[in-house]
Amino acid sequence: MAAVESCYEKYTYGDHYLQNVYVHIPPSPAPVESGFWIVYIHGGAWRDPDILAPSFKATQDNLLAGSNTEVTRSIAGIASIDYRLSPHPNFPQDAGSVDAREYRNAKRPEHITDVQKALALLQEKYAFGERYVLIGHSCGGTMSFQVVMDRVLRAEEVVRPVAIVCVAGVTHMPLLVETMAHVPAYREFIADAFGGEDTWRLASPAMDVTAGGVVDSWKNGRLAVVARSVNDEALPGNQLAPMKEALAPWAAAAEAGKERRVKIIEDMVDTHDGMWTSGKEVAAVISTAIKELQDMKL
Repeated sequence: MAAVESCYEKYTYGDHYLQNVYVHIPPSPAPVESGFWIVYIHGGAWRDPDILAPSFKATQDNLLAGSNTEVTRSIAGIASIDYRLSPHPNFPQDAGSVDAREYRNAKRPEHITDVQKALALLQEKYAFGERYVLIGHSCGGTMSFQVVMDRVLRAEEVVRPVAIVCVAGVTHMPLLVETMAHVPAYREFIADAFGGEDTWRLASPAMDVTAGGVVDSWKNGRLAVVARSVNDEALPGNQLAPMKEALAPWAAAAEAGKERRVKIIEDMVDTHDGMWTSGKEVAAVISTAIKELQDMKL
């Protein structure tokens, strides 16, 4: 099939230069009543200004060029969210001379507040309700689950997704910092984004799932997909098992007639950043999620 080159329309939801959401409507979009929106949250350790919302374009192009027309025909729209970032030592800024609208100094809960504002803007413009797949890579995968966790930031006005796809996501912050203790940058970026260690547990999707976490808070959810690559050099593989375990009681708590599914994908092969620079495997994971939703007659 010929390559597809897609474009975005940019909307702003705040004054900061990073408070944007990029939207693409396919040439023949699915009806909002029966199709699904794909909404992406980028990674970058909550701080990398070189990894922003347009980084989803390679995945988007692969997704729309896919040979499975059942999948492409079910996409009503695509959005990619930017959010304010924490400081990065490789990209220093002087608070006294930088315009406040360009200063990167976000702290918990500002990253997730921005994501919720972007989702609210999308709902205001397109009104797709819960019929969206919220996907994130790396820290974006973390935030895809945090969106539905009341203890992170309760926001009843934000409609929660029917499906979440977490690719190479940080699910257990204390475990990540412990595992990567030999690399100080891991503790650094977690602390810069979330503060002291007492907050890491509350912010971790795989921890205390019944205390304002996934089980308590994601009542309308029907599908969770958690994926990792065997060649991910940045995120330890032990981040997947705690999330898999955490999702088991969520799936078991499904109401009668409202099946919940958990899909674990462990055979991706791209590097950590290769997942989004290539976009092929992330597009395949999204396609898998859509097929699961279709199989559930949603």
